Amino acid sequence: MFTKAIVRVPGKNFADGLTTVSLGVPRLDMVLRQHVSYCAALKLCGLAVTSLPADERFSDSTFVEDTAIVTERGAILTRPGAASRTGETDAIREELARFFSTMVTIEAPGTLDGGDICEAGEHFFIGVSQRTNEEGARQLGMHLARMGYTSSTIDIREMTSILHLKSGVSYIGGETLVVMEEMAGNEEFRDFRKIVVPVEESYAANCIWVNGRIFIAEGYPQMRAALLKSGFKLIVLEMSEFQKMDGGLSCLSLRF
Repeated sequence: MFTKAIVRVPGKNFADGLTTVSLGVPRLDMVLRQHVSYCAALKLCGLAVTSLPADERFSDSTFVEDTAIVTERGAILTRPGAASRTGETDAIREELARFFSTMVTIEAPGTLDGGDICEAGEHFFIGVSQRTNEEGARQLGMHLARMGYTSSTIDIREMTSILHLKSGVSYIGGETLVVMEEMAGNEEFRDFRKIVVPVEESYAANCIWVNGRIFIAEGYPQMRAALLKSGFKLIVLEMSEFQKMDGGLSCLSLRF
């Protein structure tokens, strides 16, 4: 069960951040409204939410997931793969120090974004991507092993449809993964039950389990129906403005 979450309010310059999609310019009023709803959903699920102020030095800093891997056994500060985001880990370090007595860090030449890390119980899937390199994945695997976890890597560098691993796969408790159709046949997922997201709803593959409920993005009826049929309780949230900046539900918080 999660008891805490850290979020960061989007800045006025949110629309100046990095994106690989062409879905239009996000509207700040809608960004802020959607972020408030997201935080309210976390609180509804029983989490104490620490909301950090906007940090306009970094346009993408509301996507706090990319700055750290937080587990029951410790925290690992990342080293984001985009040059414009390298200072974000320093900004989150002090806050995490309130909750974790020791932290380790991914060091150069390793790069690693938290969005490439899918925790599935005691095992972690590590995506090697345009943002997370092989050295960053190696270092993370080493740190996780010292904490008693297992890990494996999944190379997504040739997949043009997603930026991060968790854009295509999410762990929703027990032995269940939500997986976009393009990745469903990956051998690394062989021991899991899979809910496969059809191509036309691929964005919905990024969802999160929060204390017995699944947060999913609004506007994906097939995904919603599949989860309801499987007995999951859902919280449906508008994510349109974050989608314009490559953001998903997992990106907006560190949950522990």
